[in-house]
Amino acid sequence: MIYTHYQVQVTNTYKGAPVRNWDVAVPGGVVNRVQQAVAGAPMLTAGKDYLLFLWTSKTGLTQVIGLSQGLFNVSSNSSGQLMVSRGATSETMLNASGQIMTVSTIQMTLAQMSSRIQTVLAGGSGQ
Repeated sequence: MIYTHYQVQVTNTYKGAPVRNWDVAVPGGVVNRVQQAVAGAPMLTAGKDYLLFLWTSKTGLTQVIGLSQGLFNVSSNSSGQLMVSRGATSETMLNASGQIMTVSTIQMTLAQMSSRIQTVLAGGSGQ
C-alpha cells in the first residue's frame, strides 16, 4: 500500500491533546514511478484550510476518517464568516451494516460545525 504523507499545521483541536503539527497519511500516491490510486481518497492542497476528522491506527498511522468523508474545506463567505463544506461523492459508500448510503453535499458555518462536534462529544446527537 502506498501512502502520501502531509504535514498539517493544527490551529484548533476538538478532541485529544492539542498538537501544532500532524503527519496525516492518505492512501495512494507515487513511489519509484509506481502509482496507486484509491477511490474516495482525499486530496490536500498546500496553503488551503481544512477541518479534518482523523483516526490513528494501531500502528500509529493517522488518516482521515472515511477517506474523503472526514475532510471539509474551510473558506470565508461574502460576509467574512468561516464556512465548512464537503461535496457529494460519486463513490459507492456503505454504512456500518453494509448497506449503500448516499453522501450529499454539506455546507454550514464553522461555528455551527463546532457546536455539533461539541454536542456529540458531550454525548448528544449533534443533529
